[in-house]
Amino acid sequence: MDRPIPLDEYPIHQTPLSMKHVATGDRNAYDRCIFHVFDHQGRALLIAGLGVYPNTGVIDAYATLRVGDRLHAVRASDALTDDRMNLGVGPLRITADTPLRRLALHCAPDPDDPNSLSYDIVWNADFPALWEPHHVQRRGDRLTLEGRRFVQAGRCEGVIRVGGEEIAVTAGEWTGTRDRSWGVRPIPGEEAGRGDEYRPEGFHWLWVPARFDDRFVMVIAQEDADGYRTLNEAVLVREGRPDAQLGWPQADITYRPGTRHPERAVIHLTDQSRKPLELGVEVLASSPLAVGAGYPPADGWQHGTWQGRGWTDRQIYDLSDPAAHPMAAYGVTDHAARFTLDGQTGYGIFEHGSFGRHDPSGFADYTSVAP
Repeated sequence: MDRPIPLDEYPIHQTPLSMKHVATGDRNAYDRCIFHVFDHQGRALLIAGLGVYPNTGVIDAYATLRVGDRLHAVRASDALTDDRMNLGVGPLRITADTPLRRLALHCAPDPDDPNSLSYDIVWNADFPALWEPHHVQRRGDRLTLEGRRFVQAGRCEGVIRVGGEEIAVTAGEWTGTRDRSWGVRPIPGEEAGRGDEYRPEGFHWLWVPARFDDRFVMVIAQEDADGYRTLNEAVLVREGRPDAQLGWPQADITYRPGTRHPERAVIHLTDQSRKPLELGVEVLASSPLAVGAGYPPADGWQHGTWQGRGWTDRQIYDLSDPAAHPMAAYGVTDHAARFTLDGQTGYGIFEHGSFGRHDPSGFADYTSVAP
């Protein structure tokens, strides 16, 4: 028998349904978050996230830490319960101590391996959360993605433990970004059907939250093979001041020769007086989301897939040889980066993926790389 859940006590309903259920019956319904925590020297990049998939009854979470050429990964999955305020699964847990202002990230060590990855981190927002544009993708007439998302930047404090060492996460020397999104997003296991007739020739993506001492800049650009832009955003956020749009961003990306791995970039913006601005980007550390973090086209675990009750998995990947992870080149990679703007230095994430043909970049097909 279906019964109310504790969250139904609160006046937060948007539809005449229990908070246990979402308004859509689409199996791909999701609600999840991602955090990026990284030092300003590029020594360590931690990525952590948690997702709920109410129509498949799954909750899962992951954390990856890149230090040097090693990527330490923790993944956990379980049956979704009625306690939707409990943002934890297996050894991974997130607590919203003060929503939109202060959150905490926890990972318990493997009880059989005291040298395994664990952490306790407090994430503090420096700027108000910013809505991103409503994101819709279709393949032919079939809706494949519809999401609402906000992004935020802040500071982090705490400790990361791995390999018998403790890494101090110190405010002022580390930056944290995060996003929260929900809606419909593909979960593996569903046939594409006629949608295969509309497989895109190319996909080019930039998602760039950059935190400076007194401002936060958010840039998004998604383009088709011919450069047609289907998602666009460039916004400047300052505490206590109206958000300012920064025009139509155009990125000049310098790739490592023989790859599509960015090493640096310049994103051309304009302020409200149409004065040109240049957001400089220097990549410090990189973590491919298809390795360890469960994003497609990962060849192991992917988000939202049923693994059975109480599933936990830990892996250590060697990223020194790109050939050992060939699918990573066909997935999005998150790059911790140093940014410059108007003489100021900031830090953030340069998330990038470029697959298949992209005429503005000179990529002719899926095999094309930078000269």
